[in-house]
Amino acid sequence: MTASSTFGLSHEARNLHWLLTNLVEEVPGILSVAVVSSDGLLLLSSDPGRNEQARQEGGRPSGPRGSAADLATIVSGIGSLAVGAAKLMDGGTVKQTMVAMEDGGLFVMAISDGSLLGVHGSPDCDMSVVAYHMALFVGRAGHVLTPELRSELRKSLEASTMETAK
Repeated sequence: MTASSTFGLSHEARNLHWLLTNLVEEVPGILSVAVVSSDGLLLLSSDPGRNEQARQEGGRPSGPRGSAADLATIVSGIGSLAVGAAKLMDGGTVKQTMVAMEDGGLFVMAISDGSLLGVHGSPDCDMSVVAYHMALFVGRAGHVLTPELRSELRKSLEASTMETAK
């Protein structure tokens, strides 16, 4: 994430950007991160322009199919399936879902009011370290993710995506 992507944002939005950047930079093995609203829309990603830039330069984008929107879709779908399964099994609220794959891992954690934090990790990431740092992010971000802030983040991401496309 670049400093220009936070220009003009509220203090809370800049803090969430900082928390997300810190999560990606401090935890080894994290490939991409997405914060998704309860209705499945991408609110925040580890670097919304990075994957498009990699495609244009002929490089291999990181993350699922190279798109933060793809990660958001996957996170939203897995979150929804986990909530449905928990209801069928009378399991209560879903706190975290982990998918271990041969070539990576996917972690989904509830933030607040249906919002989700999704992390795509490399095959060699330490799942317990990733989960711990995700819990720290959720603890710090959950109380500030208000409807107003979600709206601001959506608009900021749309503007950033339009800038990247130019």
